[in-house]
Amino acid sequence: MSGTAGETAAKLFKAIVDGDEELSRGATRKLLEEGLDPRDIITQILVPAMRKVGELYEKGEYFIPELVMSAEAFRASMEILRPHFKESGMPVKAVAVFGTVRGDIHELGKNLAVAVFEAEGFQVVDLGVDVPPEKFAEAVVEHNARIVGMSALMTTTMLEQRNVIEELKRRGLRDKVIVIAGGAPVTEEWVKEIGADVWGRDAFEAVRIVKKMLGVE
Repeated sequence: MSGTAGETAAKLFKAIVDGDEELSRGATRKLLEEGLDPRDIITQILVPAMRKVGELYEKGEYFIPELVMSAEAFRASMEILRPHFKESGMPVKAVAVFGTVRGDIHELGKNLAVAVFEAEGFQVVDLGVDVPPEKFAEAVVEHNARIVGMSALMTTTMLEQRNVIEELKRRGLRDKVIVIAGGAPVTEEWVKEIGADVWGRDAFEAVRIVKKMLGVE
């Protein structure tokens, strides 16, 4: 990537890292106008930018507000790119269903996970907040999902994560999906106790583990 496209790509990378939605939209549109394949925009710019954000977070240089801004800038770019996916034959690694469990309306962590998984090439179905166990299970069937991500930000609502897994078992779906349990009060011990597969300490670690479990790069 050279010349004007290279400059625009650098702007988009910086927009994601800085959490600048407006610059993200403008740079994405310009790259499409310059003939860049949406696949290349994602793999060569968006994914590396979100990984950079993850590194800054792990180093303690970024905190939750910065993560949110970067995730929003990423999503702004993805909204522009998404209509072009079918045209370009964009490969999808797998379908992932994400939601915040019943009784909980916090969506910060869930939104970040959605952004990171989309950046890594997964098709994400976002169920929103206050999602009952039945809705998670129905979405798995409807979308033939391989991954279920459930978020809870309170100790009272994290109990719902167990109910989601029990509902998946009841419908014979549990063994067909990788289950991620995330949220501030969620611990590795809790994940083992309820029978989930992945402890989503953060979205970046979770996507690495899921990709390894699926055997995809």
